[in-house]
Amino acid sequence: MTTQNMKFDQFINGQWVAPLNGCYIDVLNPSTDEVVGLVADGDEADAVVALQAAEAAKTAWAATPAKKRADLLRALCAEVQAKREQLATVLTKEQGKLYKVALFEVDVFCSFVEYACEWARRIEGDIIPSDNENEQIWIQKIPRGVVVAITAWNFPLALAGRKIGPALVAGNTMVIKPTSETPLSTFMLGEMAKKAGIPDGVLNIVNGPGRTMGNALVKNPITKMVSMTGSTPAGQAIFKAAAENLAHVQLELGGKAPFIAFEDADIDEAVAAALHSRFDNCGQVCTCNERMYIHEDIYDAFMLKFMEKVKALKIGDPFDDSTDIGPKVNKAEMKNMQHLVEVSLKEGATLAYGGKSPEGAEFQKGNWFMPTILTDVRQNMTVVHEEAFGPILPVLKFKTFEEVIAYANDCEFGLAAMVFTNDMNKIMRCNTELEFGEIYINRGHGELHQGFHNGYKMSGTGGEDGKYGFEQYLEKKTFYVRHKAQ
Repeated sequence: MTTQNMKFDQFINGQWVAPLNGCYIDVLNPSTDEVVGLVADGDEADAVVALQAAEAAKTAWAATPAKKRADLLRALCAEVQAKREQLATVLTKEQGKLYKVALFEVDVFCSFVEYACEWARRIEGDIIPSDNENEQIWIQKIPRGVVVAITAWNFPLALAGRKIGPALVAGNTMVIKPTSETPLSTFMLGEMAKKAGIPDGVLNIVNGPGRTMGNALVKNPITKMVSMTGSTPAGQAIFKAAAENLAHVQLELGGKAPFIAFEDADIDEAVAAALHSRFDNCGQVCTCNERMYIHEDIYDAFMLKFMEKVKALKIGDPFDDSTDIGPKVNKAEMKNMQHLVEVSLKEGATLAYGGKSPEGAEFQKGNWFMPTILTDVRQNMTVVHEEAFGPILPVLKFKTFEEVIAYANDCEFGLAAMVFTNDMNKIMRCNTELEFGEIYINRGHGELHQGFHNGYKMSGTGGEDGKYGFEQYLEKKTFYVRHKAQ
């Protein structure tokens, strides 16, 4: 398989199957607007066929010993690593991320799956004493059945691994639907899964619009669980659709992470963390530094160092190892960046840097936007509350602990927060008072597999990663076992 002129049908029941409606769509390179691939654009009909394949495969897969399931998934990881550079190249072309980040993402796919494989020997139930004589209560953890996974365009391959690993190790079968902006790297997994020996029907990969195919996948009674990463409006629609059959729903949605630097913060460390936590992956990370609160005592010193580093960031070719920021993923995202800047200036913010596309012939095509810093920002401004998901950062000054906690919590989202302080009392109060599921103390964003990636409020439900995330993919069955006395 080459990275030129890629074309993918639906991957259903271990076979490449043309979409029943005969439709395909182009996948565009965000750096150049060039077509990099063609992918099936199916609808409800393809969704049903894929779900039926997963349903047919679920009994045999659930009966397969968990260690054997893990061995097959480790074989998939070996196939992925063998195609590491090729996958990273496709990721860069379809999403616009830096090639060095794409290589890391391929590795993260494997580490997500390999972490899940470690749970194969740890799917444990309980034996509980009964109130009745000659009786025990057995609680067994079993697969849910068919899982539908819907992934986002910012980390398509990593998010696929985050869901495929625990779902399949737990004994479920799966239909995964990537977004139409970045489906190519996920579809490449089909051939690798086949070569790794994963049985037909266990992993199915399909593409189509959310309003047709996505809705059909979620609403079908075959579907017993939906795991979705994406926007809050899309998550709300999925939650409603899944309610028809009471499917279990796990959602990882939007974020508006506050970055808080108190007066005792290590300024150099905080500046470095604020920089990468805002501009990693062109700011297209759900846990990114979306709004920055700096204590008034260190504001000037902090901003002097921070702005120097922002202005040094290099925008350009994602395949150039010296590049810091690549393009936004599509034109709609670019329009949103421009809209946020325009609204912020009308509301009274000051444009300290950026706010537009960079100049130069190399930026005439594609979706380029400069790192943008807004100062003189007030808490009630649009940019403080609306998720940017791009390289725009509002900066606010604060005086007291109570003030900044109130500002941070004044948000419909509750995914992540970052805090810099060496005062243990402040750390403990932040732990208690910040309304976020994931809090980073004295470091930038970036969760670990053994943690728990869990959002509060409109940032989602269910959570992912670690033992609590793995358990999302398991159902419980209780046996009341009575035996005859000797």
